[in-house]
Amino acid sequence: MTSAEPVPPAPPRAREVKASVLAAFQLVEDARYLGTGRRSKQDRRRAVAERTVAYRKLARDLPAS
Repeated sequence: MTSAEPVPPAPPRAREVKASVLAAFQLVEDARYLGTGRRSKQDRRRAVAERTVAYRKLARDLPAS
C-alpha cells in the first residue's frame, strides 16, 4: 500500500451487552408481577413490598463499583 491509497474503514465493533444483576432481577420480577392474572390490591401491595425488600438486600450485598 502506498501513501496515495486510502485507508480501508475499520470493521464495526460488536457491542457487548452489559446488564447488571439488579436489572436482570428487576426484569424477572416485573414479568412475574405483570402476569396475566388479576391481583387484588392487597396482593399487589404485598408484591411491591416484597420486591422492595429484595432490591434493598441485593443492593446491600452487591459490591460497590
